[in-house]
Amino acid sequence: MKLKSKIAAALMTLPLAAVTANAADGVKVEHLGTNNTLVRVEGNSRYLMLPVQEAYDDATVNVVVDGKLDKTIYVRLAKSKVDYSVPFDLSPYEGHDVVLNIVTSQNRSTVREAKEDACWNNFQLTDTIDVTNHEKYRPAYHHTPLYGWMNDPNGMFYKDGVWHLYYQWNPYGSKWQNMTWGHSSSKDLVNWTNHPAAIEPNGFGSVFSGSSAIDYENSAGFGKDAVVAMYTSAGASQIQSLAYSHDNGETFTIYPGNPVITLESEARDPNMFWNPETKLWTLILAHALDHEMLIFTSSDMKEWTLQSSFGKGLGAQDGVWECPDLFELPVEGTDQSKWVLFCNINPGGPFGGSGIQYFIGDFDGKTFTADTDADGNVPTKWLDYGKDNYAIVSWSDAPDNRRTVIGWMSNWQYAAEVPTKQFRSANTLPREISLFKGADGQIYAAQTPSPELNALRGKLMTNVKSASINKKGKTYVLPTENDGVCEILLNVESGRAASITMTFSNEKGEKSVLTYAAKDETLTFDRRKSGIVDFSQDFPAVTATPTFNGGETLPMQIFIDRSSMEVFANDGKGVMTNLVFPTTPYNKLTITTDGGKAKIKDLKIYSIDIEK
Repeated sequence: MKLKSKIAAALMTLPLAAVTANAADGVKVEHLGTNNTLVRVEGNSRYLMLPVQEAYDDATVNVVVDGKLDKTIYVRLAKSKVDYSVPFDLSPYEGHDVVLNIVTSQNRSTVREAKEDACWNNFQLTDTIDVTNHEKYRPAYHHTPLYGWMNDPNGMFYKDGVWHLYYQWNPYGSKWQNMTWGHSSSKDLVNWTNHPAAIEPNGFGSVFSGSSAIDYENSAGFGKDAVVAMYTSAGASQIQSLAYSHDNGETFTIYPGNPVITLESEARDPNMFWNPETKLWTLILAHALDHEMLIFTSSDMKEWTLQSSFGKGLGAQDGVWECPDLFELPVEGTDQSKWVLFCNINPGGPFGGSGIQYFIGDFDGKTFTADTDADGNVPTKWLDYGKDNYAIVSWSDAPDNRRTVIGWMSNWQYAAEVPTKQFRSANTLPREISLFKGADGQIYAAQTPSPELNALRGKLMTNVKSASINKKGKTYVLPTENDGVCEILLNVESGRAASITMTFSNEKGEKSVLTYAAKDETLTFDRRKSGIVDFSQDFPAVTATPTFNGGETLPMQIFIDRSSMEVFANDGKGVMTNLVFPTTPYNKLTITTDGGKAKIKDLKIYSIDIEK
């Protein structure tokens, strides 16, 4: 198996290098005015390549087929240079006349000036597209789109041994726009196959986040075992729509009775599940600007009854509330079970920008009631104390009663500015959610890497069973193959040391620094000198997580990819997910102490074999 994305024949990526040739034969450009141009497709190729320059505003591209408007897309068409090109698939229009009626937003004083824009000479027709990765920072073993912008994962379900992952996708550029459900699938949560877009914008607007569920009993009338998706249609308003699939999520049919839920205010990201206790479908909907979650029930997925709301005045109230998830889990070491309500917010995260708060409580099928602390207050709890895990949601119908989740590995503060162009954004590694009771009596959520990720391990490069460390420290070599990607298992015992510092660095002095303070039970992550950090004032940062370990010993599991570090401390009770962009890979790990001696109880460093 290969850990990089497999290429589906129907969806291939773009060349990153700028296109410099003149517009190909078969493309005719007609300028109608300073801001209006027609591009006629007269050739018979599979793709029309659209030239993009990210620094400019979107042009409105109306796709006219046989004189009728088929769709409208938005593309940052190149003005002075071409950063890259994106493919527009012409195959659905074979045998028909296709004209792009383009309205640009950059003002021009004359048509002559408008004709000088770089895009007009760089539309090209082609039947094949270069699928080679040109990105230094594209992850080696995390899921990424083949090209274009990606944000929230959504609509995920497990069926017939396959994990289906959908995501917010812009097929026409590497910044947010044209929201579509992209689609990938995996049999092992490690190798991902990319598929054509699953649900595209229509007359109700763009396709925002949502969820999917398998309708085993044909309650919606779309067919037994149909995959039913609910998503937010985002046009002038945000409304909730249905689509259904009879081919395991490869293609969807839009329900003609849409929308199924309308409100007078902004609401989005519906997450629905079957509740066997009530024998009804339950839906959690983010009432985004009101900082609350709405809870609906339905017998048929079409007619929904509002039962209650939760959240006003509770938890972090900044920004908007988005991407909810609600599920029940056992509490480890007890005979209890509790309900967990995920509430992704932006901004307002613990270290700025995006973040994932959650609530623990009880759910009676209609109303969610949050647990309180010793003072009678509902505490604010964070699932991840890094800056780069957002919109985390779970797969429906996961096997063995697992609660498997995945997040968007970025932050709205700088997601559009990170140093990539062929694609923007990856997903976190898939993780398992569990519940544990803290020393304060509160119940918390832990997240651990999914067990399938053990298949990533290559050679055991370093194996230290015990070592004493002090202020001078010890240095260990990190793998150099595959740009230094690796997995690290590290168990430290603080002893007399006030803190233990773990520095991941390269020969250029770039470094990411983890520091464990046993007395405070905290682990910090400093990426201020981690590599390229100047693309955003919000990127250089120090994050910190509680470890809940209650003692001197702290086990850690750390995954390093080409542009990320994911740290799981104390069996996932403390987690930080952070992007890093070192100009050369980190090639050494140095462990030092402050205030006395400490001990490495165990250290294992595995390479990642991307050809497994």
